[in-house]
Amino acid sequence: MNSALFSGCASALVTPFLPDGSLDEPALRRLIAMQLDAGMDALVLLGTTGEPCTLSMAERERVISIGVETVHGTMPVIVGTGSNDTHKAIQYARQARALGAQGQLSVTPYYNKATQTGLVRHYGAVLDSCDLPMILYNVPGRTGMGITSATAKELAVHPNIVGIKEASGDPSLTAEILAKTGGSLPVYCGNDDQILPLMALGARGAISVCANVVPAQTRAVTRACLSGCYEQAQAAQQALIPLIRALFSQVSPIPVKAALSMLGLCHDVLRLPLTPMEEPHRGQLAHVMREMGLTES
Repeated sequence: MNSALFSGCASALVTPFLPDGSLDEPALRRLIAMQLDAGMDALVLLGTTGEPCTLSMAERERVISIGVETVHGTMPVIVGTGSNDTHKAIQYARQARALGAQGQLSVTPYYNKATQTGLVRHYGAVLDSCDLPMILYNVPGRTGMGITSATAKELAVHPNIVGIKEASGDPSLTAEILAKTGGSLPVYCGNDDQILPLMALGARGAISVCANVVPAQTRAVTRACLSGCYEQAQAAQQALIPLIRALFSQVSPIPVKAALSMLGLCHDVLRLPLTPMEEPHRGQLAHVMREMGLTES
C-alpha cells in the first residue's frame, strides 16, 4: 500500500488578500490557527481554492513558509503544485520540498489537456525531478480532462504517489480506482457533498473547502466514517448540506471567501478573473450561515 500522508480531513485553505490585493499574512496565520484549533488532520495550501495561478513564486514562498512555521509539525502541510506546464510543476514541487512541506497536490494539466499517456509522463517527470510525496488531483470539471481508473492503477505503482483527490463527482469512478488498485492508492473525497458516500466505498478522507468555514463539523464526518459510525456520519453530512450548496453556488473560492469575510476572518478580496460573490447568492449564503448559528441574526 502507498504510504498515506493522512487519514481524515484536510482543509483546502483559501489565500487571504488585503484590500489592495497583496497577501494578508496575519489573516493567513489566523485561518491556519483555526484549523489547528479544530484538530484538522492535514492542511492543503495553494490548491485551487488558494488561487495559486495568480501568485508569484515569492508569494508562494511566503504562503508555504507561514504554513510550515505556524503548523510547526503538528499536521502534514501539503502544497498545490499542479500546472499545465510540466517544467513549472517541477519548480513548484522543488520549492515546496525546500520549504519543508510534507507533500504536494498535483492537479491534472488544464487547457492544453494531456492524453492518459501524457498524464503518466507528466507526473513521472515531476517525481523524477523531485521526490516530494504526491497526491494526484482529478477534477475534470475544472481542467477539462480526467484520470481514468486504468491510469490511476498505472500511476499507483510509483511509491511517491500517495493518494488521489477524487473530485469528478462520479462515485463509481472511486469504486473503480479502489478496485483496480486493490485499495493500495488512498482516495480522498474532493466534493464536500460526497464525503460520506465516498468514504463508505473506502476513501481515506476528504480534502475540503467547507472546512475553511466549519473545520470541526467537517472533520466530524470523516472521523465518524473512519470509526464505522455511519449513522453519525450521515447526520453530520446532512447538517452540512445547506452550507455546502451555498459555498458552491458560484465558482469556488468566491463563496468561501465571502463566508470567511462574514465571519470576520479575512477580507472578501479575490484576484481577477475571480470577483466577489453576487446576489442573490450572497444573501442566500448569509441566510444559511445565520440559520446555522455561525453569524448573528
